[in-house]
Amino acid sequence: MITVAESAELRLRSAAFPKESIGVRMGVRSSGCSGLAYVLEFCYDSNSDDTVIFCCDDTVSIFVDVKSMIHLTGTRLEYVKKGLNEGFEFVNPNVSDECGCGESFYVNK
Repeated sequence: MITVAESAELRLRSAAFPKESIGVRMGVRSSGCSGLAYVLEFCYDSNSDDTVIFCCDDTVSIFVDVKSMIHLTGTRLEYVKKGLNEGFEFVNPNVSDECGCGESFYVNK
């Protein structure tokens, strides 16, 4: 299961969603030197095999496709402020290696 930290819930609750969106899509894609990168974007349609996670008092839907769920099970989504930088952070216990710049990761499954 994927969990959403209170910090991420507060940020999602205050986000300006496009009227056409039905929530947020969370996933992974092939990228970078380590193989996978996280994706978090507005979602405009769902697939029959999506897992739907509700947060923010069930007002925000997070959609995760079946292929991404394999890599994201156990992940906690947080919103972190570090100095002048802020953004969503994926705390994923499945990661076995990351690239030096932090853009991509590898899961040994």
